[in-house]
Amino acid sequence: MSFVERHGLWSDEQKEAANRLRRIVEEKNLEVIRLSFPDQHGILRGKTLIATEAVRALEGGCSITTTMLAKDTSHKTVFPVFTSGGGFGMKEMEGAADVLMVADPTTFRVLPWAPNTGWLLCDLYFSDGRPVPFATRNLYRKVLDQLGSRGYDFVAGLEVEFHLFKLEDAHMAPEDAGQPGRPPSVSLLSHGYQYLTEQRYDQMEPALEIIRRDIIALDLPLRTVEVEFGPSQCEFTFAPTTGLAPADIMVLFRSAVKQIARRHGYHATFMCRPKLPNIFASGWHLHQSLVSRAGGENVFMAKETGEPLSPLGRAWLAGLIEHARASTVFTTPTINGYKRYRSYSLAPDRAIWGRDNRGVMIRVLGGPNDPATRLENRIGEPAANPYLYMASQILSGLDGVDRKLDPGPSADTPYETKAALLPKSLREAVFALNDDPFFRGAMGPEFVDYYVFIKNAEIERFQAEVSDWEQREYFEMF
Repeated sequence: MSFVERHGLWSDEQKEAANRLRRIVEEKNLEVIRLSFPDQHGILRGKTLIATEAVRALEGGCSITTTMLAKDTSHKTVFPVFTSGGGFGMKEMEGAADVLMVADPTTFRVLPWAPNTGWLLCDLYFSDGRPVPFATRNLYRKVLDQLGSRGYDFVAGLEVEFHLFKLEDAHMAPEDAGQPGRPPSVSLLSHGYQYLTEQRYDQMEPALEIIRRDIIALDLPLRTVEVEFGPSQCEFTFAPTTGLAPADIMVLFRSAVKQIARRHGYHATFMCRPKLPNIFASGWHLHQSLVSRAGGENVFMAKETGEPLSPLGRAWLAGLIEHARASTVFTTPTINGYKRYRSYSLAPDRAIWGRDNRGVMIRVLGGPNDPATRLENRIGEPAANPYLYMASQILSGLDGVDRKLDPGPSADTPYETKAALLPKSLREAVFALNDDPFFRGAMGPEFVDYYVFIKNAEIERFQAEVSDWEQREYFEMF
Protein backbone atom coordinates (compact mmCIF):
# COMPACT_ATOMS: atom_id res chain seq x y z
CA MET A 1 0.00 0.00 0.00
CA SER A 2 1.37 3.42 -0.97
CA PHE A 3 1.93 6.35 1.40
CA VAL A 4 -1.01 8.20 -0.16
CA GLU A 5 -3.33 5.19 0.20
CA ARG A 6 -2.20 4.36 3.72
CA HIS A 7 -3.00 7.85 4.99
CA GLY A 8 -5.96 8.65 2.74
CA LEU A 9 -4.37 11.80 1.32
CA TRP A 10 -6.11 11.99 -2.06
CA SER A 11 -9.71 12.67 -2.96
CA ASP A 12 -11.42 10.94 -5.88
CA GLU A 13 -10.76 14.08 -7.95
CA GLN A 14 -7.04 13.83 -7.20
CA LYS A 15 -6.97 10.14 -8.09
CA GLU A 16 -8.57 10.89 -11.46
CA ALA A 17 -6.11 13.75 -12.01
CA ALA A 18 -3.20 11.39 -11.29
CA ASN A 19 -4.42 9.02 -14.00
CA ARG A 20 -4.68 11.91 -16.48
CA LEU A 21 -1.19 13.02 -15.50
CA ARG A 22 0.26 9.59 -16.28
CA ARG A 23 -1.34 9.66 -19.73
CA ILE A 24 -0.08 13.18 -20.49
CA VAL A 25 3.47 12.28 -19.48
CA GLU A 26 3.45 9.48 -22.06
CA GLU A 27 1.57 11.38 -24.79
CA LYS A 28 3.82 14.45 -24.60
CA ASN A 29 7.02 12.50 -23.97
CA LEU A 30 7.85 14.61 -20.95
CA GLU A 31 11.42 14.19 -19.76
CA VAL A 32 11.35 15.81 -16.32
CA ILE A 33 8.76 16.94 -13.77
CA ARG A 34 9.39 19.61 -11.19
CA LEU A 35 7.97 18.84 -7.74
CA SER A 36 7.59 22.12 -5.83
CA PHE A 37 6.09 23.28 -2.57
CA PRO A 38 5.42 26.88 -1.46
CA ASP A 39 7.69 27.75 1.44
CA GLN A 40 7.03 30.17 4.29
CA HIS A 41 7.68 33.14 1.97
CA GLY A 42 5.49 31.82 -0.86
CA ILE A 43 8.62 30.92 -2.84
CA LEU A 44 8.57 27.61 -4.73
CA ARG A 45 11.21 25.08 -3.65
CA GLY A 46 11.59 21.44 -4.59
CA LYS A 47 13.28 18.90 -6.83
CA THR A 48 13.29 18.01 -10.52
CA LEU A 49 12.77 14.30 -11.19
CA ILE A 50 13.10 12.29 -14.37
CA ALA A 51 9.51 11.86 -15.55
CA THR A 52 9.33 8.11 -14.93
CA GLU A 53 10.67 8.60 -11.40
CA ALA A 54 8.21 11.43 -10.77
CA VAL A 55 5.29 9.22 -11.80
CA ARG A 56 6.54 6.52 -9.42
CA ALA A 57 6.84 9.11 -6.64
CA LEU A 58 3.26 10.35 -7.06
CA GLU A 59 1.83 8.08 -4.39
CA GLY A 60 4.99 7.48 -2.39
CA GLY A 61 6.20 11.06 -2.01
CA CYS A 62 9.60 12.65 -2.52
CA SER A 63 11.88 13.49 0.39
CA ILE A 64 13.11 17.01 1.11
CA THR A 65 14.99 18.43 4.07
CA THR A 66 13.18 20.25 6.87
CA THR A 67 15.71 23.10 6.63
CA MET A 68 13.66 24.46 3.73
CA LEU A 69 11.24 25.64 6.42
CA ALA A 70 14.03 27.20 8.50
CA LYS A 71 15.16 29.92 6.07
CA ASP A 72 14.59 33.65 6.05
CA THR A 73 14.52 35.79 2.90
CA SER A 74 18.31 35.63 2.56
CA HIS A 75 17.92 31.82 2.28
CA LYS A 76 19.96 31.43 5.46
CA THR A 77 18.88 28.79 7.97
CA VAL A 78 17.93 30.83 11.04
CA PHE A 79 16.78 28.00 13.32
CA PRO A 80 19.25 25.91 15.38
CA VAL A 81 18.35 22.72 13.53
CA PHE A 82 20.98 20.57 15.25
CA THR A 83 19.65 21.23 18.75
CA SER A 84 16.83 19.47 20.58
CA GLY A 85 13.61 20.15 18.67
CA GLY A 86 15.56 21.85 15.89
CA GLY A 87 14.39 25.25 17.11
CA PHE A 88 10.82 24.28 16.18
CA GLY A 89 10.04 22.43 19.39
CA MET A 90 9.42 19.20 17.46
CA LYS A 91 11.54 16.05 17.39
CA GLU A 92 10.67 15.56 13.69
CA MET A 93 12.37 18.88 12.80
CA GLU A 94 15.74 18.05 14.37
CA GLY A 95 18.99 17.43 12.53
CA ALA A 96 17.92 18.64 9.07
CA ALA A 97 15.77 15.50 8.79
CA ASP A 98 13.51 14.75 5.83
CA VAL A 99 9.81 15.25 5.28
CA LEU A 100 7.84 14.08 2.25
CA MET A 101 6.58 16.21 -0.61
CA VAL A 102 3.32 14.64 -1.78
CA ALA A 103 2.04 15.93 -5.12
CA ASP A 104 -1.43 17.36 -5.59
CA PRO A 105 -2.23 15.90 -9.05
CA THR A 106 -4.91 18.53 -9.73
CA THR A 107 -2.16 21.17 -9.98
CA PHE A 108 -0.26 19.43 -12.81
CA ARG A 109 0.90 21.66 -15.65
CA VAL A 110 3.18 21.33 -18.67
CA LEU A 111 5.51 24.34 -18.56
CA PRO A 112 5.41 26.22 -21.88
CA TRP A 113 8.82 27.89 -21.41
CA ALA A 114 10.79 24.80 -20.33
CA PRO A 115 11.06 22.03 -22.97
CA ASN A 116 9.49 18.67 -22.10
CA THR A 117 8.91 19.72 -18.50
CA GLY A 118 5.96 19.07 -16.21
CA TRP A 119 5.20 20.77 -12.90
CA LEU A 120 3.39 19.72 -9.73
CA LEU A 121 2.56 21.56 -6.53
CA CYS A 122 3.13 19.50 -3.40
CA ASP A 123 2.15 19.38 0.25
CA LEU A 124 4.49 18.42 3.09
CA TYR A 125 3.91 15.45 5.40
CA PHE A 126 5.81 13.70 8.15
CA SER A 127 6.57 10.01 7.68
CA ASP A 128 3.53 9.05 9.80
CA GLY A 129 1.16 10.93 7.47
CA ARG A 130 0.65 14.04 9.59
CA PRO A 131 0.69 17.36 7.70
CA VAL A 132 3.74 19.47 8.55
CA PRO A 133 2.25 22.30 10.66
CA PHE A 134 4.72 24.93 9.38
CA ALA A 135 3.77 24.39 5.71
CA THR A 136 1.53 27.30 4.75
CA ARG A 137 -0.54 25.48 2.12
CA ASN A 138 -1.47 22.95 4.82
CA LEU A 139 -2.47 25.80 7.14
CA TYR A 140 -4.58 27.49 4.47
CA ARG A 141 -6.38 24.21 3.70
CA LYS A 142 -7.32 23.87 7.38
CA VAL A 143 -8.75 27.40 7.34
CA LEU A 144 -10.74 26.62 4.19
CA ASP A 145 -12.08 23.47 5.85
CA GLN A 146 -13.16 25.55 8.83
CA LEU A 147 -15.01 27.92 6.49
CA GLY A 148 -16.51 25.00 4.58
CA SER A 149 -17.89 23.51 7.78
CA ARG A 150 -20.04 26.64 8.04
CA GLY A 151 -21.37 26.14 4.52
CA TYR A 152 -19.27 28.69 2.63
CA ASP A 153 -16.53 28.79 0.00
CA PHE A 154 -13.98 31.60 -0.28
CA VAL A 155 -13.83 33.35 -3.66
CA ALA A 156 -10.86 35.55 -4.56
CA GLY A 157 -9.79 37.56 -7.59
CA LEU A 158 -6.26 38.91 -7.95
CA GLU A 159 -4.90 42.30 -9.03
CA VAL A 160 -1.11 42.00 -9.04
CA GLU A 161 1.26 44.88 -9.77
CA PHE A 162 4.94 44.29 -10.49
CA HIS A 163 7.91 45.77 -12.35
CA LEU A 164 9.40 44.43 -15.57
CA PHE A 165 12.84 45.69 -16.60
CA LYS A 166 15.39 44.98 -19.29
CA LEU A 167 18.22 42.98 -17.74
CA GLU A 168 21.51 44.79 -18.37
CA ASP A 169 23.92 42.91 -16.10
CA ALA A 170 23.09 39.83 -14.04
CA HIS A 171 26.35 40.26 -12.05
CA MET A 172 27.46 36.65 -12.23
CA ALA A 173 31.11 37.09 -11.20
CA PRO A 174 32.10 34.85 -8.27
CA GLU A 175 32.42 37.84 -5.96
CA ASP A 176 28.79 38.76 -6.74
CA ALA A 177 27.48 35.58 -5.11
CA GLY A 178 26.19 35.59 -1.55
CA GLN A 179 23.20 35.31 0.74
CA PRO A 180 21.76 37.40 -0.78
CA GLY A 181 23.87 38.00 -3.87
CA ARG A 182 24.35 41.27 -5.72
CA PRO A 183 21.08 42.32 -7.41
CA PRO A 184 21.02 42.71 -11.20
CA SER A 185 21.44 46.00 -13.03
CA VAL A 186 18.43 46.93 -15.16
CA SER A 187 17.02 49.58 -17.48
CA LEU A 188 13.44 50.72 -18.10
CA LEU A 189 10.99 49.39 -20.68
CA SER A 190 8.91 52.58 -20.39
CA HIS A 191 9.18 55.98 -18.71
CA GLY A 192 5.80 55.57 -17.01
CA TYR A 193 3.77 58.54 -15.75
CA GLN A 194 1.17 58.01 -18.49
CA TYR A 195 -1.27 55.70 -16.72
CA LEU A 196 -3.11 53.31 -19.05
CA THR A 197 -2.08 55.11 -22.25
CA GLU A 198 -1.90 52.86 -25.27
CA GLN A 199 1.50 54.30 -26.15
CA ARG A 200 3.07 53.17 -22.88
CA TYR A 201 1.42 49.76 -23.23
CA ASP A 202 2.82 49.35 -26.73
CA GLN A 203 6.32 50.14 -25.49
CA MET A 204 6.11 47.26 -23.02
CA GLU A 205 4.02 44.93 -25.20
CA PRO A 206 6.91 42.97 -26.79
CA ALA A 207 7.96 41.79 -23.32
CA LEU A 208 4.42 41.52 -21.95
CA GLU A 209 3.33 39.41 -24.92
CA ILE A 210 5.91 36.73 -24.11
CA ILE A 211 4.68 36.51 -20.54
CA ARG A 212 1.00 36.74 -21.47
CA ARG A 213 1.17 33.84 -23.93
CA ASP A 214 2.89 31.54 -21.45
CA ILE A 215 0.55 32.47 -18.58
CA ILE A 216 -2.44 31.63 -20.77
CA ALA A 217 -0.74 28.40 -21.87
CA LEU A 218 -0.50 27.48 -18.17
CA ASP A 219 -4.31 27.71 -18.05
CA LEU A 220 -4.25 30.47 -15.44
CA PRO A 221 -7.44 32.60 -15.59
CA LEU A 222 -5.82 35.80 -16.84
CA ARG A 223 -8.29 38.68 -17.40
CA THR A 224 -6.28 41.80 -18.19
CA VAL A 225 -2.74 43.03 -18.86
CA GLU A 226 -2.26 46.70 -18.01
CA VAL A 227 0.47 49.31 -17.68
CA GLU A 228 0.56 50.97 -14.29
CA PHE A 229 1.50 54.55 -13.41
CA GLY A 230 5.16 54.00 -12.61
CA PRO A 231 8.08 53.43 -15.00
CA SER A 232 8.31 49.80 -16.17
CA GLN A 233 5.34 48.93 -13.94
CA CYS A 234 2.47 46.70 -15.01
CA GLU A 235 -0.50 44.82 -13.61
CA PHE A 236 -2.02 41.43 -14.38
CA THR A 237 -5.50 40.64 -13.09
CA PHE A 238 -7.08 37.20 -12.70
CA ALA A 239 -10.69 36.06 -12.69
CA PRO A 240 -12.21 34.96 -9.36
CA THR A 241 -11.55 31.36 -8.31
CA THR A 242 -12.44 29.36 -5.24
CA GLY A 243 -10.64 27.75 -2.32
CA LEU A 244 -7.01 26.76 -2.82
CA ALA A 245 -7.00 27.87 -6.45
CA PRO A 246 -6.37 31.64 -6.07
CA ALA A 247 -3.38 31.07 -3.78
CA ASP A 248 -1.99 28.35 -6.05
CA ILE A 249 -2.45 30.67 -9.04
CA MET A 250 -0.46 33.41 -7.32
CA VAL A 251 2.57 31.28 -6.44
CA LEU A 252 2.73 29.78 -9.93
CA PHE A 253 2.18 33.17 -11.59
CA ARG A 254 4.99 34.88 -9.68
CA SER A 255 7.44 32.06 -10.27
CA ALA A 256 6.49 31.75 -13.94
CA VAL A 257 6.85 35.48 -14.63
CA LYS A 258 10.33 35.60 -13.13
CA GLN A 259 11.48 32.51 -15.04
CA ILE A 260 9.98 33.57 -18.38
CA ALA A 261 11.36 37.10 -18.08
CA ARG A 262 14.87 35.90 -17.25
CA ARG A 263 14.98 33.49 -20.20
CA HIS A 264 14.21 36.40 -22.55
CA GLY A 265 16.62 38.96 -21.13
CA TYR A 266 14.29 40.74 -18.70
CA HIS A 267 14.08 41.02 -14.94
CA ALA A 268 10.69 40.85 -13.23
CA THR A 269 10.38 41.80 -9.58
CA PHE A 270 7.49 41.59 -7.14
CA MET A 271 9.46 43.60 -4.58
CA CYS A 272 7.12 46.33 -3.41
CA ARG A 273 9.33 49.40 -3.91
CA PRO A 274 12.63 48.81 -5.75
CA LYS A 275 15.43 51.26 -4.95
CA LEU A 276 15.60 52.85 -8.39
CA PRO A 277 14.99 56.49 -9.38
CA ASN A 278 11.35 57.50 -9.98
CA ILE A 279 9.98 54.00 -9.29
CA PHE A 280 6.51 53.60 -7.77
CA ALA A 281 5.49 51.04 -5.15
CA SER A 282 3.49 47.98 -6.25
CA GLY A 283 0.52 46.50 -4.43
CA TRP A 284 -1.55 43.33 -4.50
CA HIS A 285 -5.28 43.98 -4.18
CA LEU A 286 -7.30 40.96 -3.09
CA HIS A 287 -10.96 40.85 -4.14
CA GLN A 288 -12.92 38.54 -1.87
CA SER A 289 -16.42 37.24 -1.27
CA LEU A 290 -18.17 34.14 0.04
CA VAL A 291 -20.57 31.86 -1.76
CA SER A 292 -23.04 29.49 -0.16
CA ARG A 293 -22.29 25.80 -0.70
CA ALA A 294 -25.99 25.07 -0.54
CA GLY A 295 -27.26 27.50 -3.17
CA GLY A 296 -24.17 29.03 -4.77
CA GLU A 297 -25.28 32.61 -4.10
CA ASN A 298 -22.93 35.41 -3.05
CA VAL A 299 -23.67 35.87 0.66
CA PHE A 300 -22.07 39.35 0.71
CA MET A 301 -24.79 40.60 -1.65
CA ALA A 302 -27.26 42.99 -0.03
CA LYS A 303 -30.98 42.44 -0.47
CA GLU A 304 -32.05 45.85 0.86
CA THR A 305 -31.88 49.07 -1.14
CA GLY A 306 -29.24 51.49 0.10
CA GLU A 307 -26.97 48.92 1.70
CA PRO A 308 -23.74 47.93 -0.10
CA LEU A 309 -23.39 44.64 1.83
CA SER A 310 -25.49 42.00 3.54
CA PRO A 311 -25.33 41.83 7.36
CA LEU A 312 -22.88 38.92 7.03
CA GLY A 313 -20.77 40.94 4.59
CA ARG A 314 -20.69 43.92 6.97
CA ALA A 315 -19.59 41.73 9.86
CA TRP A 316 -16.88 40.12 7.69
CA LEU A 317 -15.68 43.59 6.69
CA ALA A 318 -15.59 44.63 10.34
CA GLY A 319 -13.44 41.62 11.18
CA LEU A 320 -10.92 42.59 8.51
CA ILE A 321 -10.72 46.09 9.97
CA GLU A 322 -10.54 44.81 13.56
CA HIS A 323 -7.46 42.68 12.85
CA ALA A 324 -5.89 44.79 10.09
CA ARG A 325 -2.83 45.88 12.07
CA ALA A 326 -1.98 42.36 13.23
CA SER A 327 -2.65 40.87 9.80
CA THR A 328 -0.07 43.07 8.07
CA VAL A 329 2.66 40.59 9.02
CA PHE A 330 0.91 38.21 6.61
CA THR A 331 -0.28 40.70 3.97
CA THR A 332 2.93 42.77 3.92
CA PRO A 333 5.69 40.44 5.15
CA THR A 334 8.78 42.32 3.93
CA ILE A 335 10.64 45.26 5.43
CA ASN A 336 10.38 47.03 2.08
CA GLY A 337 6.59 46.69 1.81
CA TYR A 338 5.84 49.25 4.53
CA LYS A 339 7.22 52.06 2.38
CA ARG A 340 3.96 51.77 0.40
CA TYR A 341 1.63 52.83 3.23
CA ARG A 342 1.61 56.57 2.51
CA SER A 343 -1.12 59.19 2.70
CA TYR A 344 -2.58 60.50 -0.58
CA SER A 345 -0.81 57.80 -2.58
CA LEU A 346 -3.60 55.48 -3.80
CA ALA A 347 -2.42 53.12 -1.05
CA PRO A 348 -3.98 52.78 2.40
CA ASP A 349 -2.42 54.14 5.58
CA ARG A 350 -5.18 53.27 8.07
CA ALA A 351 -7.77 50.55 8.74
CA ILE A 352 -10.92 51.94 7.11
CA TRP A 353 -13.41 51.06 4.38
CA GLY A 354 -15.26 53.05 1.77
CA ARG A 355 -17.67 52.69 -1.13
CA ASP A 356 -15.63 52.58 -4.32
CA ASN A 357 -12.84 54.77 -2.89
CA ARG A 358 -9.23 54.02 -3.80
CA GLY A 359 -7.78 55.74 -0.75
CA VAL A 360 -9.26 53.32 1.78
CA MET A 361 -7.89 49.97 2.90
CA ILE A 362 -11.02 48.06 1.90
CA ARG A 363 -13.04 49.17 -1.10
CA VAL A 364 -16.63 47.88 -1.17
CA LEU A 365 -17.80 47.11 -4.69
CA GLY A 366 -21.31 46.18 -5.79
CA GLY A 367 -24.64 46.83 -4.18
CA PRO A 368 -28.16 45.50 -3.67
CA ASN A 369 -28.86 42.35 -5.70
CA ASP A 370 -25.48 42.59 -7.46
CA PRO A 371 -23.99 39.07 -7.59
CA ALA A 372 -20.52 40.59 -8.15
CA THR A 373 -20.56 42.28 -4.72
CA ARG A 374 -17.16 41.95 -3.10
CA LEU A 375 -14.52 43.51 -0.87
CA GLU A 376 -11.27 44.71 -2.41
CA ASN A 377 -8.59 44.71 0.28
CA ARG A 378 -5.77 46.99 -0.88
CA ILE A 379 -3.51 46.24 2.07
CA GLY A 380 -1.23 43.62 0.51
CA GLU A 381 2.11 43.72 -1.26
CA PRO A 382 2.86 41.46 -4.26
CA ALA A 383 5.61 39.65 -2.33
CA ALA A 384 3.13 38.25 0.22
CA ASN A 385 2.73 34.52 0.77
CA PRO A 386 -0.77 34.04 -0.72
CA TYR A 387 -1.68 31.20 1.63
CA LEU A 388 -1.05 33.39 4.68
CA TYR A 389 -2.59 36.49 3.09
CA MET A 390 -5.83 34.64 2.33
CA ALA A 391 -5.88 32.68 5.58
CA SER A 392 -5.58 35.94 7.52
CA GLN A 393 -8.56 37.35 5.61
CA ILE A 394 -10.81 34.35 6.25
CA LEU A 395 -9.93 34.10 9.93
CA SER A 396 -10.41 37.84 10.49
CA GLY A 397 -13.70 37.83 8.59
CA LEU A 398 -15.07 34.87 10.51
CA ASP A 399 -14.18 36.55 13.80
CA GLY A 400 -16.19 39.57 12.70
CA VAL A 401 -19.14 37.32 11.88
CA ASP A 402 -18.91 35.39 15.15
CA ARG A 403 -18.73 38.58 17.24
CA LYS A 404 -21.28 40.45 15.10
CA LEU A 405 -18.87 43.37 14.68
CA ASP A 406 -19.91 46.56 12.91
CA PRO A 407 -17.49 48.29 10.49
CA GLY A 408 -18.88 51.78 11.09
CA PRO A 409 -19.64 54.30 8.34
CA SER A 410 -17.92 54.60 4.98
CA ALA A 411 -14.80 56.78 5.10
CA ASP A 412 -15.28 59.31 2.32
CA THR A 413 -12.14 61.29 3.27
CA PRO A 414 -9.79 58.35 3.78
CA TYR A 415 -6.61 60.20 4.70
CA GLU A 416 -8.40 62.38 7.26
CA THR A 417 -10.66 59.81 8.93
CA LYS A 418 -9.68 59.00 12.51
CA ALA A 419 -8.85 55.29 12.63
CA ALA A 420 -6.09 52.89 13.62
CA LEU A 421 -3.03 53.55 11.46
CA LEU A 422 -1.40 50.64 9.67
CA PRO A 423 2.08 49.75 10.93
CA LYS A 424 4.94 51.85 9.58
CA SER A 425 7.45 49.01 9.69
CA LEU A 426 7.68 45.23 9.82
CA ARG A 427 8.87 45.50 13.42
CA GLU A 428 5.74 47.46 14.34
CA ALA A 429 3.66 44.85 12.52
CA VAL A 430 5.26 42.07 14.56
CA PHE A 431 4.48 44.03 17.75
CA ALA A 432 0.88 44.42 16.55
CA LEU A 433 0.64 40.67 15.96
CA ASN A 434 1.98 39.97 19.44
CA ASP A 435 -0.43 42.50 20.98
CA ASP A 436 -3.48 40.91 19.29
CA PRO A 437 -3.97 37.37 20.68
CA PHE A 438 -6.45 36.53 17.93
CA PHE A 439 -4.08 35.01 15.37
CA ARG A 440 -2.25 32.97 18.01
CA GLY A 441 -5.56 31.34 18.82
CA ALA A 442 -6.73 31.03 15.21
CA MET A 443 -3.50 29.81 13.59
CA GLY A 444 -1.99 28.18 16.66
CA PRO A 445 0.79 29.55 18.87
CA GLU A 446 3.37 27.20 17.35
CA PHE A 447 2.88 28.58 13.85
CA VAL A 448 2.77 32.22 14.92
CA ASP A 449 5.92 31.82 17.03
CA TYR A 450 7.64 30.12 14.09
CA TYR A 451 6.71 32.84 11.63
CA VAL A 452 7.59 35.68 14.00
CA PHE A 453 10.99 34.07 14.63
CA ILE A 454 11.76 34.22 10.90
CA LYS A 455 10.52 37.81 10.58
CA ASN A 456 12.61 38.87 13.59
CA ALA A 457 15.68 37.28 12.01
CA GLU A 458 15.16 39.46 8.93
CA ILE A 459 14.56 42.56 11.04
CA GLU A 460 17.74 41.97 13.07
CA ARG A 461 19.84 41.64 9.90
CA PHE A 462 18.31 44.85 8.57
CA GLN A 463 18.90 46.71 11.83
CA ALA A 464 22.57 45.67 11.79
CA GLU A 465 23.15 47.26 8.35
CA VAL A 466 24.27 50.88 7.99
CA SER A 467 22.04 52.40 5.30
CA ASP A 468 22.95 54.87 2.54
CA TRP A 469 20.66 57.38 4.25
CA GLU A 470 22.61 57.18 7.52
CA GLN A 471 25.93 57.59 5.73
CA ARG A 472 24.70 60.68 3.85
CA GLU A 473 23.01 62.17 6.91
CA TYR A 474 25.74 61.83 9.51
CA PHE A 475 29.16 60.98 8.03
CA GLU A 476 30.20 64.54 7.20
CA MET A 477 28.00 66.41 9.67
CA PHE A 478 29.30 64.86 12.88
